[in-house]
Amino acid sequence: MGKQVAVAFLLIFLIFFLPFLWGEADVLPAVPPAGDAAQPPVPDTDPAPTRYDASATITVLLDGQAQQMDLQTYLMGVVRAEMPAAFELEALKAQAVAARTYTLHKIANGGSANHPDADACNDIGCCQAFKSYEDAAAGWGVDAQAFEEKIRQAVEDTDGECILYEGEPVLAVFHSSSAGVTQDASAVWSESLPYLQSVETPESAETVPNYCSTVSFSAEELKNKLQAALPEANLSGSPSNWFTNMRQEPNGTVTAVSVGGVTVSGTKLRAILELRSACFTVSFDGGTVTFSVTGYGHGVGMSQYGANVLAADGMGYQEILTWYYTGTAIGRP
Repeated sequence: MGKQVAVAFLLIFLIFFLPFLWGEADVLPAVPPAGDAAQPPVPDTDPAPTRYDASATITVLLDGQAQQMDLQTYLMGVVRAEMPAAFELEALKAQAVAARTYTLHKIANGGSANHPDADACNDIGCCQAFKSYEDAAAGWGVDAQAFEEKIRQAVEDTDGECILYEGEPVLAVFHSSSAGVTQDASAVWSESLPYLQSVETPESAETVPNYCSTVSFSAEELKNKLQAALPEANLSGSPSNWFTNMRQEPNGTVTAVSVGGVTVSGTKLRAILELRSACFTVSFDGGTVTFSVTGYGHGVGMSQYGANVLAADGMGYQEILTWYYTGTAIGRP
């Protein structure tokens, strides 16, 4: 019995007193400094990515007034003005990248002589169209908020991305719609660029409003317009004799035509008569001359309605862009 009691006392000694002989700090938990207990552990997360467009500032001439804005704000204004917001998101992304690329290409190549103190303007004859949210919302109606967020997503999801040829931003021109194929740049501007070649494009009368249009002139009205632009042209006699030697591409685009003995490009005649494109035919009925036109725009680069058809068929924006801009890649310059 005495032996059992001794063993019990020994066990009690080992449990309660032996740790103190080894040192209290090895047994008791350390007390944190004041305030540490209230601090959660620092999460192991990456810093927020740098937004390229939002951090780049450009000067834009809007209706003659120079304004500074970040590139994202500018691109949203361009996309609002240049492409219907109801289009597929991937088409809007393609438009955002094309607009960004066009802007950076122009800046890198010295800008425009029309506005040496501004990087861009809202004159479509010089740069790209631009529309404020307020102006766009007036036409969007009840869809304004949804359309604005869609355009914001198109710009933000492609942040900083450009269409590159040999590592440099290209001249990313675009147009509304073409008749089956886009145009080689050399056919429109007499300058060939390796990434602005003629390619197939899928839009049609079923997918493009006013895809086919007509413009009619009286003989006298047409004569006045042509004589003002081409004073050396001989416009005597019947209008049916004014247009000769018309050369057209397989899709109907006029490359050249003789007007009263003066040879002009289809693009120039389109500009003189304010036709929607250079893809046209001419017909005569008594004293009326009618131009039947297909498509809208100069026909070079990305077709916007074609891009929307491709997007609806499941094509992503990068593939759409490399479809229309031959031999290019998408990335940051």
